[in-house]
Amino acid sequence: MGKNPVLAIIGGGASGLVGGIFAKRILRDKGKVIIIERMDRIGKKILATGNGRCNFTNINMSVEDFYGENPYFAQYALNDFGVRDTIEFFEKLGIYPKEEENGKMYPYSGQASSVLDVLRYELQKLGVEIVTDFDVKSVKRTQIGFKIISLSGKSINADRVIVASGGKASPNLGSNGSGFDILRDLGHRVTKVTPALVQLKTEKDIVKGLKGIKFVGNVKMFSDNKFIGEEYGEVLFTDYGLSGPPIFRLSALYAIHKKCSVLLDFIPCLSKKDVFDLLNERKKNLCHLTMESFFTGLFNKRIGNAVARKSGIEKLSFPVSCLNKEIIWDISENIKEFYFDIIGQNGFNNAQVTAGGVCTGEFNDKTMESLKVKGLYACGEVLDIFGNCGGFNLQWAWSSGRLAGKSAAESLIMR
Repeated sequence: MGKNPVLAIIGGGASGLVGGIFAKRILRDKGKVIIIERMDRIGKKILATGNGRCNFTNINMSVEDFYGENPYFAQYALNDFGVRDTIEFFEKLGIYPKEEENGKMYPYSGQASSVLDVLRYELQKLGVEIVTDFDVKSVKRTQIGFKIISLSGKSINADRVIVASGGKASPNLGSNGSGFDILRDLGHRVTKVTPALVQLKTEKDIVKGLKGIKFVGNVKMFSDNKFIGEEYGEVLFTDYGLSGPPIFRLSALYAIHKKCSVLLDFIPCLSKKDVFDLLNERKKNLCHLTMESFFTGLFNKRIGNAVARKSGIEKLSFPVSCLNKEIIWDISENIKEFYFDIIGQNGFNNAQVTAGGVCTGEFNDKTMESLKVKGLYACGEVLDIFGNCGGFNLQWAWSSGRLAGKSAAESLIMR
């Protein structure tokens, strides 16, 4: 092996940091590991995950929770360094895990900063060099390796390079899509990229009167009238459409299928017939009221008003005593299947992850090395892999970053 080989990792996010740790553990004093970050500090996006609490993995992990041209590309990395490995890795660094709903794992401290801190401590202990404020413009092949050039003209030479620069989601936290350009210039294909795990836009005339209201219920998504997914949880109405955990999870499907609609179920514990019977009983008991007050105690008054209007009742002064079975059935249907066409989604500034990325068919899934450029690796969100909401994307970052770091370091040891 030559003198002082250098492994450079472009991107100081989740995959890059873990890649640096595993690479240096292998190289020890036989090689140098440099993490290059365009922001003024590493790990900014980690701090924002899990609403600042860092949902760092999910015990229900499966490759079925991932998307891309070939989501099964992720299988080997996820098996090689799975959920239990991740929990053990972080426990040894000081993170005591806490399991919450739907298999989500958080640090017991409830602070995303804890996860970033322990990664930084380990990088420092191992002697990994961190270079910040270095915005990579290009990576050039040289006779002996690679030359990494910044926008300001600075350069770093390396024997191996891992591109861990993320996608385009949350550019204010570091990911601006530059990794796509770097890998494209090196001969790789980049699939169409769109925001994912993001709020969805609907017709504004329906939601504008519901802004700020939350409800817990069921959401079903359809593409060209074909059922494609269903989620349960707290939904938030906004001035542009829908938000909340179920919407974020279903937005992954919208990123793939596009032409979509959703049905909201405001009372998922009852069937449509049960709701019909309930409303008939309410009519008997509340016949002295108008529709403006008919839903009081059942769900939010403004939701009730929207359901009434969607059922053909234009004036809320309509007497409850005048409800007939046909109108009550229409109301029951709209309570169980409140329909929205999805007309778009919020952009990358609001998205948690990027759908699409660098073509995985051009990388070795057992090493994360490029099949086109020897000594070049990629991991994390820059590749055409993304997962559902709930810790899946961070697990992909840990797994793929670890595999890329380990493989690149081993290739330096064996050369």
